[in-house]
Amino acid sequence: MREISSPRPLPPTAPTPRPSAAATDLALKLLQPLEGLLAKGETAKAEVIALKETAQSFQVLLKLTLDSGRQATVQASSSLPLAQGTALSVTALSETRLAMLLQTGGDKPLTSLDLDLLPTGTLIQGKVIASEQIAQTKAQQVLYKVLVNLLNTPLAGSKLALETPLALPLGSLLTAQVQGSQALSFLPLSGRLDQLELGQQLTTQQNRQGSLAGLFKALQGLGEQDGLPEGLRTSIDNLLGTTSDISQLGDAKGLAQALEKSGLFLEAKLLGGHTAALPQDLKANLLRLIAQLLPALPAGTPLSPANAGTALAQALPAFVRNTLGSLGQAGSRQQTLSFPLPAKLLQAMEGESDLETLLKLAAAAVSRLQTHQLSSLAQTQLTPEGNLLSTWQLELPMRNQQELVPLQLKLQREEQSKQGKKEQQEILWRVELAFDLAPLGPLQVQAQLNRGNLASQLWAERASTANLIDAELGHLRERLTATGLNVGELACRQGTPPQGQRTTLEQRWVDETA
Repeated sequence: MREISSPRPLPPTAPTPRPSAAATDLALKLLQPLEGLLAKGETAKAEVIALKETAQSFQVLLKLTLDSGRQATVQASSSLPLAQGTALSVTALSETRLAMLLQTGGDKPLTSLDLDLLPTGTLIQGKVIASEQIAQTKAQQVLYKVLVNLLNTPLAGSKLALETPLALPLGSLLTAQVQGSQALSFLPLSGRLDQLELGQQLTTQQNRQGSLAGLFKALQGLGEQDGLPEGLRTSIDNLLGTTSDISQLGDAKGLAQALEKSGLFLEAKLLGGHTAALPQDLKANLLRLIAQLLPALPAGTPLSPANAGTALAQALPAFVRNTLGSLGQAGSRQQTLSFPLPAKLLQAMEGESDLETLLKLAAAAVSRLQTHQLSSLAQTQLTPEGNLLSTWQLELPMRNQQELVPLQLKLQREEQSKQGKKEQQEILWRVELAFDLAPLGPLQVQAQLNRGNLASQLWAERASTANLIDAELGHLRERLTATGLNVGELACRQGTPPQGQRTTLEQRWVDETA
């Protein structure tokens, strides 16, 4: 990535006054839903045509002008007294909320960014509308002053003046990440396309995903019924037969085999031509089940093959619009990287098992596995310290007596080079587990390993389970010490781990030679 910034001030007439009102409260609450007037992320021009003061806020009547030229009026609530005639730029955050930006600067370009409006890390997109050479440094580096028309974020339509050593052609499109109020970092074309595609796919798959528990419960009930097509019954038996027993996951070899057939590596196996292991692969078996279910659906059902093309054609325009609207929204990507994935269950089947509902459950299960895969890609990156952080996130169905329980697992490996000795690397490991095991209830485990030193925290939602585990921690410490590990913090707490970037233990993680 290339850094661009505006280190020297432009002439006094160029700076645009910072809209202090917009920085104070950027949101408008609509009194009625937009009902499709603006899709999420879309921007329109607005003018305040009426203002009414209430007890704790102000009600405003806005006249919106869309890009198509269509005009409409909406009522909204604001904490700011927006005078009649005030010009705004509004962006739809949801059906009932708009982000606003006061248009007080006219056509004057911005020379700095409001970090309240565009936090560090936000992706901005723009089109180069002017460029001229302004200086040449002693190191023979040429600087250009470039004028960019912003295409996304609440600043869409504004112009941004910046200086860069890059000769950007007129009309070229660029994407940059906000590093500060006067600093941007360009994203290369391939990198930003991959990042945008990954973010969009991750959001899409997470919205579609459903818990594996619902699917396996339905399959166990369906497997007992008579009259199923032979191919469908075989697919169900193969899927249920490849699940590992909970005792097998306590063995290193059994765990390695379960990870291998988890579905996380299906695409890599196909690319490498390693098809011998596909009959045992969870994701491959889910896809076979879907292939058997589609022809078995009665004609006329929404998910039947005859109707699938029509449904896709109807959904495509909205999909494209949502894709464009999501560009530059930094918060949406973070929301999709939560661990563990929520226990999202689709509507359970009542009475006889319904093939259409089973298809929905199977498709949701595939999306859940793909959400884990995409989360792995999104979290595999260079840290701010320059360390390579590799992430593997997956879900394993494990058999506990007659019950099938999904186990969510996240492994992280951080390669930390010692300064001046690049050939010597310290390997840090992080492990997170999440499962709901009867009669203990939901449990989460966080562990870290560094140079043979192990620390771990366990979280149980039920007080009785937390007390039971706490009483057994001494025995667990003895077993871990017997393996040659130096055990540090080992604790169990009631509840769930705090969410956010700082959720891991304070102690360092493990060396892989331990």
